[in-house]
Amino acid sequence: MMKTIDLSPLYRNTIGFDRLAAILDGAYQTDQNGSSYPPYDIEALEENRYSLTLAVAGFENDELDVQVERGVLTVKGGKKVDKSDRNYLYRGIAARAFERKFNLAEHMEISGASLNNGLLSIELKQEIPEEMKPKRIEIQTSNNALEHQPESSKAA
Repeated sequence: MMKTIDLSPLYRNTIGFDRLAAILDGAYQTDQNGSSYPPYDIEALEENRYSLTLAVAGFENDELDVQVERGVLTVKGGKKVDKSDRNYLYRGIAARAFERKFNLAEHMEISGASLNNGLLSIELKQEIPEEMKPKRIEIQTSNNALEHQPESSKAA
């Protein structure tokens, strides 16, 4: 039986987070049905900087694909066909194809990716545009505001 998360209490105090329910629902379904391959870490390096590291032992640069589209980071891996005459007695190193998707927050940009010792590291940075940063709004006083006078002074 498929469970869903009821986010209706959150909608009372939020505006523009319509996608949130779909993202959480998708994450929940992937968690329940999805594969845990390849394993990965998400690390906060400093404010607005993150690192995603996937364990992709056995994959070469040209067998991996990293793409970002509409706020979703997709990492795919596929091994080339091994045409050698190897005679494996046991094959325990996972070399199966995979696809992992990560939903990114707004204004999240990929600043680089590297493959070292079987670990694919993807650097991310959240760069909020200047017009989106908080700004103080000056409150103006109006010159044509009504002045309140006591009733006794009006009669005089």
